[in-house]
Amino acid sequence: MKKYLVSLFLLFISISAFSQKKIFTHQDTLRGSITKERIWWDLKHYDLNIKVNPKTKSISGKNIIKYKVLKSYQIMQIELQAPMKIIKVTQNNSVLDFKKDGYSYFIQLKNKQQIGDKNEITIFFEGKPRIAVRPPWDGGLTWKKDSNGKNFIATSCQGIGASIWWPCKDHMYDEPDSMVINITTPNNLMDVSNGRLKDVTINKDSTKTFHWVVRNPINNYGVNMNIADYAHFSEKYKGEKGVLDCDYYVLKENLDKAKKQFKQVPKMLKAFEYWFGPYPFYEDSYKLVEVPYLGMEHQSSVTYGNHYENGILGEDLSGTGWGLKFDFIIIHESGHEWFANNITYKDIADMWIHEGFTAYAENLYLDYYYGKKASSEYVIGTRKRIKNDKPIIGCYNVNNEGSEDMYYKGANMLHTLRQLVGNDTKWREILRGLNKEFYHQTVTTKQIEDYLSQHTKINLSAFFNQYLRDIRIPTLAYKISNNTLTYRWINIVDNFDMPIKVTMNNSKKWIFPTNNWKELKLDSELSKFKIDKNFYVKSKRID
Repeated sequence: MKKYLVSLFLLFISISAFSQKKIFTHQDTLRGSITKERIWWDLKHYDLNIKVNPKTKSISGKNIIKYKVLKSYQIMQIELQAPMKIIKVTQNNSVLDFKKDGYSYFIQLKNKQQIGDKNEITIFFEGKPRIAVRPPWDGGLTWKKDSNGKNFIATSCQGIGASIWWPCKDHMYDEPDSMVINITTPNNLMDVSNGRLKDVTINKDSTKTFHWVVRNPINNYGVNMNIADYAHFSEKYKGEKGVLDCDYYVLKENLDKAKKQFKQVPKMLKAFEYWFGPYPFYEDSYKLVEVPYLGMEHQSSVTYGNHYENGILGEDLSGTGWGLKFDFIIIHESGHEWFANNITYKDIADMWIHEGFTAYAENLYLDYYYGKKASSEYVIGTRKRIKNDKPIIGCYNVNNEGSEDMYYKGANMLHTLRQLVGNDTKWREILRGLNKEFYHQTVTTKQIEDYLSQHTKINLSAFFNQYLRDIRIPTLAYKISNNTLTYRWINIVDNFDMPIKVTMNNSKKWIFPTNNWKELKLDSELSKFKIDKNFYVKSKRID
């Protein structure tokens, strides 16, 4: 079973390769582009109210959307995917008309939308949301039972979109500044969602409503509900911004195992605050929540299903042994609090910003506790998972992810960049600076590229073109003749001229290849030559 689940994980990170072969549809464009029905209004706040009926596997509710008018326009675009449906929309107690195009709803507003106005609409919805086939990668709702026969329910929707279960502005470029999440469940269960639990209402129909408040911007797919007969324990972590509340929700049968395994959370926070800066959501706390699937980076409500084992379901993705030193889901999914939830892509084509940096965070965690040798061996070990079959960056404006290589090719690209910087103090400052410069922002690849070029003081344009937009591995072609080394780069994009560290005989040296042959004469015959394995490149001797 474990091998099957690990195979599913590896299958997920190949889904994007398939998606790049698809023919894009009108619905892809509606979902993936910033349309005229979206750009005129700035999303400010969601007040999401949902009642869950486990017996019928259905949900119903309303979403109050608060927004600011940026440009006068009278049609608003909202998404909700079948079999869910919008049944009514109101504004100022007036029922609004809407038209449906695929799963995009175009709402005709009656009141004149004046620039600068702050307005709200209320959307009523219901249905049986799509059941997740392979969560979290093939998303929707998961309806399971715990060992006591009680309901065990969770949402997961990255890629497929939050509109698979609730109506929203389902494009990543615009996030609400805050959110309220009110989930009503049977009274023998509880809901854990994002932010802090403000109140619990006991209703007359044998249900409870859990009121969660999110005080920070949040992306759509980061919103979640997790419903079970949970046990709860907590601790306080003394971090860079003060005391961080850490709350843990697990099935009662797993409480003892969780108290042991979740000791990795403070270690994770210590390492990642060192490398990336303060945890980005102190106001909303940190939560780790057991779910009936592997796990996901829901903001301040990270979900966990790794069976309380190190590695990913007990296996090491690097094959080096170092991947068994930590619980992959705790470390990787929590790393997304910095890269995905704090710094968020505007377009899913730039998903490498989430996955490349967070896969790289795995080896920085090892670096913090076990040193550079361990971390280097781990990230280099993950290269066996790189396929180089598609570019890392996907197609823009059609909700298209890039290649699965966004994970470990992305991580090895960043590891290579660390070598070019050559100063770990500076490298750490750059990583922390990213999370400060783009704090709670949605970004583009260009913004990240420009920031890294500026702060490394290296023109990285060709470097990023090579690793993000090309599938070839840079290859150092070389010839050795007595005491002369002749070398150049092949399999490269235009203007790729990355320097590289090599060992010649018994000394290490930087060389500066381009696409033209260069010669280096030595004082003695060259009997030993190899490239530094920390660079993600190949070499080829030409006789």
